[in-house]
Amino acid sequence: MEDKKALIKEAIRKLHAGVPPEKVKEEFRNVLEQTDSLEIAKIEEELAKEGMKREEMRKLCDVHMSIFKEQLEKQQVKMQPNQPISILLEEHKLMLQIAEQLLFQANKVSSVTDIDYVKAEIHEIEHLTEDLADSDKHYSREENVLFPHLEKHGITEPPAVMWIEHNEIKELKKNLRSLIGGLTEKSFPKFKNQLKETAKDLDNLLQNHFYKENNVLFPAAMSVITEQEWIDIGKEFDEIGYCCFTPSELVTFIPGKEMPQEQLPTKQNTLEFETGSLSKEQLDGLLNTLPVDITFVDLDGTVQYFNKPEERLFVRTKAVLGRKVHMCHPQKSLHIVSKIVESFKKGRKNVAEFWITLNDRFVHIRFFAVRDINGKYIGTMEVVQDLTEIRKLEGERRLLDWKD
Repeated sequence: MEDKKALIKEAIRKLHAGVPPEKVKEEFRNVLEQTDSLEIAKIEEELAKEGMKREEMRKLCDVHMSIFKEQLEKQQVKMQPNQPISILLEEHKLMLQIAEQLLFQANKVSSVTDIDYVKAEIHEIEHLTEDLADSDKHYSREENVLFPHLEKHGITEPPAVMWIEHNEIKELKKNLRSLIGGLTEKSFPKFKNQLKETAKDLDNLLQNHFYKENNVLFPAAMSVITEQEWIDIGKEFDEIGYCCFTPSELVTFIPGKEMPQEQLPTKQNTLEFETGSLSKEQLDGLLNTLPVDITFVDLDGTVQYFNKPEERLFVRTKAVLGRKVHMCHPQKSLHIVSKIVESFKKGRKNVAEFWITLNDRFVHIRFFAVRDINGKYIGTMEVVQDLTEIRKLEGERRLLDWKD
């Protein structure tokens, strides 16, 4: 087994050094024909530990997928139609159809000089753009549910590389929406060229990205994730929700009989604090009633708790519990998260705050150093609040305005 790993790693290194894929494929044909997706994922983990950066890994993925292509496509994993991976696979098919139709309409628009000739096509492009915008739920289910479960089984690098591509896909979709929103008769000549290029880039990126997920990430997940975990994943998929184009017959996960859960002893006593006491039920209700999203990361950088207010601004699922905080953020913001936590630990700072516009809502994000009674750092709390309506307040309200 170790010899096989060494040979595959050698093949990948040769690709990295610029040896043509066909030459590498011929040299390592015997070992490549016996390699499955899980082995590829684990080898990528080892390469990362040896110092290969994620951006390099991602570029390399595009090349070494070509030498594994034939073997990977032989893998046939049987599963129920409403199994979480089946749902993701079906959404991939549908998103590729949307992207293909978008490119078709963009090519038609680019072939004319007068916007009046393609108003119907532009209207269709608007609808396709809305469908693609709704696909954010697909990526959210992967990032917040599937990826954490893979990480628990030691598969961290392939999900991290896929997350980088998710961000690129989202950026292209954002550019597409911006193009559509800024269209005027005057801007049409520039618009049609930019539309064609954006649609083409998006179509290419989706095809490449989905191929890697379908043939490496998903089969690896099917190999390591347990039956009980799939039950949990199905429930968390349902909680996040589905895309407008997800077939309705797939969206309810029916796993059958659940695995027996170990029953933990219940504590009848209340929790005693310096300023009072609360039962677990009272504390749970209190935290979930707060008009903010709270997430607590412990001393070791592990996500230990999040509350569940009626409306969340950012997705949180139970799959993130026990996950390292740096795995919960996209690659481009890791240095910021690391800097905040490090400053908190060393006592240099106690608060870091940001504000953004998210779906037309003004969102305030704050990180607080959590310290014990002696001032010792014990963790970090993230607090997210929608301030949109609060910012509109003026004057005073001193009387109750309820209407019976």
